[in-house]
Amino acid sequence: MKDKELKMAVREGYSRVAKSGSSCCQSGCCSSAKTQKISKKIGYTEEQMEAVPEGSNLGLGCGNPVALAGLKKGETVLDLGSGAGFDCFLASKAVGEKGKVIGVDMTEEMLERAGANARKGGYSNVEFRRGEIEALPVEDGTVDAVISNCVINLVPDKDKAFREAFRVLRPGGRLMVSDIVLRRRLPDFVKQSIQAYVGCLAGAVSKERYLQAINSAGFEDVSVIEESDFPLDCMSNDPTGQAILISLRGSPEEIKKVEGSISSLKVSGRKPGSHSEDNRSG
Repeated sequence: MKDKELKMAVREGYSRVAKSGSSCCQSGCCSSAKTQKISKKIGYTEEQMEAVPEGSNLGLGCGNPVALAGLKKGETVLDLGSGAGFDCFLASKAVGEKGKVIGVDMTEEMLERAGANARKGGYSNVEFRRGEIEALPVEDGTVDAVISNCVINLVPDKDKAFREAFRVLRPGGRLMVSDIVLRRRLPDFVKQSIQAYVGCLAGAVSKERYLQAINSAGFEDVSVIEESDFPLDCMSNDPTGQAILISLRGSPEEIKKVEGSISSLKVSGRKPGSHSEDNRSG
């Protein structure tokens, strides 16, 4: 699948998610309770889930980058692939009224949903912008922290994505991403499912290749904070997860093959330079 086709398929897949509120089957198997269960498994607390507007948590992530980013009052935060706004709203509380949170997403329906959630929750310090991660609609050196949750794996050109993150960060700025990487080649039947739906495994690469892209962008102190298995049931709200589960038809052997190929990675990095208080907006 060519890059342009991949992006179009990703956009269409997440457009469906935004319109329905989840990517779940229409039989009701994926309830709000299931979304919360997935979110709890990947690192969110009950308090965090209850603190955001209803409908902003779609259960699509693979970690909790906000919890690991060490956000401070008055900072400017950029969320790459902000979806319905879940992580943006959590970051908003961390940076306070004098801080600012920018969410960037390429799916119009997600931006509309996120904007509605922001208005509903009264988040005056959160702004959503339409754009692609490889060409961020953000000025050079204006951001204190870049976060992302299971999105950069969707981007065909990861080197460019991390160069863009590096560009918008101030000297001393931080990168904190939760993402999916591959331990080994995916089974062919999974690739066929991805062709049909496209979700969080679409452009996943090996851990080594992923870290190479971060280092090549210029980041220092690149560190894997945590690496763990990523159960398939945590992907059941994702377009790919749904497609895989349908294609597996409950086969334990096939499920093990897929799960053994997937890893959840939490990675941090820093842009060289000093980070002074007077650099912050707000």
